[in-house]
Amino acid sequence: MPTELPDLRPLLACILLALASPGVRADEPAQPDRPEETLPTVSVVGVTPLGAVQERSTIAAPVQVATAEDLDRSHAVNLPGYMSRELAGVHVNEVAGNPWQPDLNYRGYTASPLLGTAQGLSVYADGMRLNQPFGDVVSWDLIPAAAISTMALMPGSNPLFGLNTLGGAVSITTKDGYSDPDSEIQVLYGSNGRRDVQFDSGGSTASGFDWYVTGHRFREDGWRDDSPSDVQQFFGKLGWRDDATRLALSGAWADSDLDGNGLQEQRFLARDYDSVYTKPDNTRNRSGFLNFTAEHRFGDASTFSGNAYARSIRTRTFNGDINEESLGESLYQPNAAEREALAEAGYTGFPESGESAANTPFPYWRCIANALLNEEPNEKCNGLIGRTQTNQRNYGLSGQLTFAGDVAGRPNRFTVGAAYDASRTHFRQTSQFGYLTPDRGVVPVDAWADGTQDSENAYDARVDLKGQAHTESVYATDTFAFDDHWKLTLSGRYDRTTVRNRDQLLPGGGGGSLDGDHRYSRLNPAVGLAWSPTASVTTYLGYNEGSRAPSSIELGCADPDNPCKLPNSMAGDPPLKQVVAKTLEAGVHGRYGAATNWHVGVFRATNHDDILFVADNTAGYGYFRNFGQTRRQGIELGFDQRLERLRYGADLTWLDATYRSRELVGGAGNSTNDIGPGFEGAIEILPGDRIPLVPKQIFKAFAEFEVTAALSLNADVQAIGGSYARGNENNRHQPDGEHYLGPGRSGGYAVFNLGIDYRPAPAWKLFAQVDNVFDRRYATAAQLGATGFDAAGNFVARPFSGPVVDGERPLRGATFYAPGAPRLFWVGVRYTFGAAERVSH
Repeated sequence: MPTELPDLRPLLACILLALASPGVRADEPAQPDRPEETLPTVSVVGVTPLGAVQERSTIAAPVQVATAEDLDRSHAVNLPGYMSRELAGVHVNEVAGNPWQPDLNYRGYTASPLLGTAQGLSVYADGMRLNQPFGDVVSWDLIPAAAISTMALMPGSNPLFGLNTLGGAVSITTKDGYSDPDSEIQVLYGSNGRRDVQFDSGGSTASGFDWYVTGHRFREDGWRDDSPSDVQQFFGKLGWRDDATRLALSGAWADSDLDGNGLQEQRFLARDYDSVYTKPDNTRNRSGFLNFTAEHRFGDASTFSGNAYARSIRTRTFNGDINEESLGESLYQPNAAEREALAEAGYTGFPESGESAANTPFPYWRCIANALLNEEPNEKCNGLIGRTQTNQRNYGLSGQLTFAGDVAGRPNRFTVGAAYDASRTHFRQTSQFGYLTPDRGVVPVDAWADGTQDSENAYDARVDLKGQAHTESVYATDTFAFDDHWKLTLSGRYDRTTVRNRDQLLPGGGGGSLDGDHRYSRLNPAVGLAWSPTASVTTYLGYNEGSRAPSSIELGCADPDNPCKLPNSMAGDPPLKQVVAKTLEAGVHGRYGAATNWHVGVFRATNHDDILFVADNTAGYGYFRNFGQTRRQGIELGFDQRLERLRYGADLTWLDATYRSRELVGGAGNSTNDIGPGFEGAIEILPGDRIPLVPKQIFKAFAEFEVTAALSLNADVQAIGGSYARGNENNRHQPDGEHYLGPGRSGGYAVFNLGIDYRPAPAWKLFAQVDNVFDRRYATAAQLGATGFDAAGNFVARPFSGPVVDGERPLRGATFYAPGAPRLFWVGVRYTFGAAERVSH
């Protein structure tokens, strides 16, 4: 039984007691972007997506901010790469096995490109929501990191950021011609054929116009077998401004072709770390958007800001998987009818008798024969190819008015706003049977999972679903300064969401139809109190609530009697409730002298009616369901110090993520299931069981040293604690070496990274990066499931002769891991046009 972890109340009491003591005085750091009338460090919850980065100085909670210079100095290839290395409390699960498709986790909440992942973080760029309508997923390959000017990670369930802000929000501000007036070109080359070319150019005129444009092409073969990536990104912005008004129109286009071959069984990772379980697993994304932003100041006391956007996303997937329905079947010697069908179709060389697992490591004749007969390819074919096509169009607008002035003689800042977001989605899927080859590929046969087979277990995996959704929102926030030390913020947001699904295969509702009309509404409040006993110390206490309405894919896959294969299948559903997160946090942060920053904080976030994907196997089958309560609580400590030529720091997050309700879920691959070893029974989750894939400790440290004016070095380390595997939600799985292989959890790990920058001349920059310096082998995630191979890597069906329960035989279970990247290096050069001339002048 898991033990209850320490209560946070004693630590919270100590922190609040410490607030009464005087702090060390120091000059408040300058805020160059802050107008004089802006209240300093006042709000825990008073910032909106339209002004998140610009207004970060008004937030007392531990907001983490990064600039374009920070991203450049890290040499990270994309935004998740930077955040996982540099930001406190952030880590990634590389479940997809591709550097552009990680699950980004913060405080136990996730933003992921994978359908079926419980999404809990919202992502915005210039006020435009980047979570996609279908599944609230975030495709990191569609975000042009080269265009990022500043990025802020906001903690908690701040309702002002709207739906899906359960654990935090990422807000991005893009570059423009005023902030980035240079023209640059950069190229790099690295491990596994990594090639990257990037350019950007910006400028402005005396009449107030400015422009910025950047393009990026990334290609690599990938460190795992058959895992190439090809990413193309383009971003441009045209703007105009005067003393009171700023207008900008930005547009982006992205096209990616990514192979990420996912989890691998433990025995084969030990033998060949680069290997894959099955292939291919290909995702192609193509996206474009336009975003118009406007800001106008009405004198010194009031400001209007708003945006309007439109976006189109097209996604195609092609996935080769093992057909787990075949693992308990007899796949070897064709019977007389099957041999006759093969002969009539012109096939030769099939066995007349004697084919077995001992002499046929990869069977296929029965698969081909059953495809010809259309009888049982769903049972006799050990491979499955899934294809999906998703077209999404979404658009929206938002606007807000901010009034700054005095109330009762004290500074006050009030913002009121409204937003509208709408989307149309068309999702189509097919599944085709096939057979596995020795290189783990799948050869398709002319048989489809369309329910027409002459088999008692025939199923229809086709999906053709159209969905519409729209959300209307109004929000307000007010920050009032009682005096020079105490500030209070009150906020609230009302969201009303309508989701309309229409099944193109079974229209009209009824059994098996995906038709449905769903409506959700909620008013989410927030309150924050900040106290600054000195100019160098700020304390904060905040409570906030956020919610997330179920997406079309969750509403279409919520029936445990009809599990889905994500992103492939859906089934008629019982209704799901929306998730509500309630977060309480408190802490203190400050400066010691002019060079040291520090912070201490605690938080507790409780999700009510959490939507979880209950996985049945490693191929992705499962279903969504509401889960009573889950809780994520923790302690955060951190500091950084800048000396004359040295900057260093560290962060520690202790995280306790647990289920708080007793629930019964599917236990395929779990040794404690209620049917017996090797069967797909159920497991019971008890309050206090830890949520899978969430580590208990996250530690990070870094150091940057300026050797000379031209040469600098940087180093960082990430130390991540172990976590339980998906499928081991009850934390009780135990391997027996026969029916179950592997411990049902991933171990902790530490990864060291080194970088160097050298500027031989003002216009030139040379750089190099080595990730995972010590070539550590580790796993970022794990999952329980049935394995279809023996220790030699040969396919094996019916690994056990019995017992037979309801016509089913036991299977062998294993722990599958998401391996972390081995040692990687890359070197690059950047040239800035005109830099030498500016220096000479």
